[in-house]
Amino acid sequence: MKKIYFAFHFLRKFTLRKALNLFIVWLSYQLTILFKKPIHWGNVVSLSIEPTTACNLRCPECPSGLRQFSRETGTLKIDFFRKTIDEVYKDLSFLIFYFQGEPYLNPNFLEMVAYANEKNIFTITSTNAHFLSPEVARKTVLSGLDRLIISIDGTTQEVYEQYRKAGKLANVLEGTKNMVAARKSLGVSHPEIFFQFLVVKPNEHQMEEVKVLAKSLEVDGVLFKSAQVNDFENGNSLIPSLTRFSRYKEVGPGKFEIKNKLKNQCWKLWHGSVITWNGLVVPCCFDKDAKYVMGNLHEHSFKEIWSKNAFLSFRRQLVNNRKKIDICQNCTEGCSKDNALFSSGVFTFVNPSGSKAVTKDI
Repeated sequence: MKKIYFAFHFLRKFTLRKALNLFIVWLSYQLTILFKKPIHWGNVVSLSIEPTTACNLRCPECPSGLRQFSRETGTLKIDFFRKTIDEVYKDLSFLIFYFQGEPYLNPNFLEMVAYANEKNIFTITSTNAHFLSPEVARKTVLSGLDRLIISIDGTTQEVYEQYRKAGKLANVLEGTKNMVAARKSLGVSHPEIFFQFLVVKPNEHQMEEVKVLAKSLEVDGVLFKSAQVNDFENGNSLIPSLTRFSRYKEVGPGKFEIKNKLKNQCWKLWHGSVITWNGLVVPCCFDKDAKYVMGNLHEHSFKEIWSKNAFLSFRRQLVNNRKKIDICQNCTEGCSKDNALFSSGVFTFVNPSGSKAVTKDI
């Protein structure tokens, strides 16, 4: 019943205009692959926006956790957010409230979610779940958020804290319980709640356990995600032994390389983009330090940036020789043989009831 509900919930927000825009964007991408030159039509379909760069945890491999940004840090302002959404909402199908940082640290975060919901945009966020008190959980449900992804990279504190440094598993579990309880008390099925399990060497033995835990807490599903590791060439203690969940392959004793063959194509660059907290438009979620700025929303409209020279030049470079773009080197686009409409990482979705797992680029 929940699958039917969420399908209906999404379709309720998916207008004919959005469907036509998606088709036009998809068609231009297929023509790009066919003719091997950048052809781009239509408006943005999926947008990620950064509520804040701040985070309470110190996860390795994460600029927020390591406090190693080379760009400015700060918090998204609600007036700027509304102005941006007012421009793009008619064609926008998905809005992801996440890039870097912990979204719930922005005091206006749920107000922004509610505004996007009023504009009939399907909303998603990812959280470490340390701030989901009963009151915040209730406000989250009332905001109209459609999907909540909760990071849970271990089923015991000892394992969990090996990646989620400074985090408390007890807080994650309590926050999850609060969310489920809030849905029940308000008599609704949204947001859809997923556990996200970043598969690394220290926690790979707990993959079956997290499915059992998800079922016991009435979580809707588990997403097993492969981990991006920055220093992987000579091996890394985070690289899992389960090759299916590794972005890297061993090519010699202690020597690793990326599995991805980096074809000169990328669906992300056709359907989506990322906006930093201070209005910089960057091509995708792998540009964590905003090295490739396509434009500034304080100077130009999103539609001007989306279709003008910087984006066109970047797409042309990607189609000609993607391997020369440094942020593409550790990218997941192309890691899986399966395809999905909106990619931002290699996932395996598992329903806690035990249905067959399917690996996707989601």
